[in-house]
Amino acid sequence: MSKIEEITEILVNEIEDFNKGISKLEAISDKINTTKVSIDLREYKSIIESHQLKITEVVDSQERFLNRFESLLKNAKVYPNWAVIVFILSLFFGIVSTSFILLTKI
Repeated sequence: MSKIEEITEILVNEIEDFNKGISKLEAISDKINTTKVSIDLREYKSIIESHQLKITEVVDSQERFLNRFESLLKNAKVYPNWAVIVFILSLFFGIVSTSFILLTKI
């Protein structure tokens, strides 16, 4: 019988410890449920505002670069005027001289 008494005593002690643990968890749960958390966003707001200013500066500089690039493309020419004139004149003289040579042989 002594073993049964020892086992029952151990079981009773374990149940008491379990009940104490449950009561502690209930107290902690009540504290968690009643605790209100507030977040201070003032620091983040200033960081976000400074980041927003930097982003607008970058966007403005990119727009200025794009406008400058577009104006350069509008004014860009593939060949300079003098090169086009020289090419047309040399082509003209080539055709005239070729036709003159062909006409003199006939």
